[in-house]
Amino acid sequence: MGYVFSFHDAIAYEQWFNKPQNRFVFDLEKRLMLDMLKPVRGDSVIDIGCGIGANLLSFIELGLQATGIDPSPYMLDIAAKNLGNRADLHRGFAENLPFDDNSFNYACLVTTLEFVDNPQKALEEACRVTKDKIFIGVLNRYAIKGIQRRIKGMFFKTVYNRANFFSVWELKQIIRTILGDVPISWKTTCRLPIIRGSIASGIEQLGLLQKCPFGAFAGMVVTLIPRYRTRTLPLRYDVKQTIDTPAG
Repeated sequence: MGYVFSFHDAIAYEQWFNKPQNRFVFDLEKRLMLDMLKPVRGDSVIDIGCGIGANLLSFIELGLQATGIDPSPYMLDIAAKNLGNRADLHRGFAENLPFDDNSFNYACLVTTLEFVDNPQKALEEACRVTKDKIFIGVLNRYAIKGIQRRIKGMFFKTVYNRANFFSVWELKQIIRTILGDVPISWKTTCRLPIIRGSIASGIEQLGLLQKCPFGAFAGMVVTLIPRYRTRTLPLRYDVKQTIDTPAG
């Protein structure tokens, strides 16, 4: 089941999100996600671990059919307040999605794997309900910011005490275990945690720097390839008895 955000967690997160410096970080992460996923207007997307609905709003503004699921009723309450009836919201867990196979064109898990008990099962479920692409966004284990969060957790009680951090290499290994040799691409952002503004935003979008594996936020896109399994089926037929004498 993993860690479910409490009422106080949800309020604290909304307050954190609304601070200008944190909105700048979110905009960088959102831009990376949309640039990598390249969703098509009219397609469907599920945000697994949708939280307060910030990513859902980005998809809605692009004309996608948006669905969100989160285990926290308090996060969903805030998402409903922010989105109204523009998204289909569900309460549930990433490891057990209440949707049929191939229900969505895209799936995204942004800072979701950090708080689930079984990341591999969560990704298996995402692959099951998705047809085209999956975007995975994680807090990078090897970024300076990630190290700072873990050190802070040794002395103070924060929500990140409950989190498991991932690297690009660990994510790739999990995906290969589930899907085999499928197309995977990754990039990072938030490499300049102190500098903000238009200059920092421009630097963060440089293609070469986005391949640095130590950005605070790592994004990965997995392109799903349909798999087919063949099996031998018995051919059934009736043998008819003939009583006529063959000519000759």
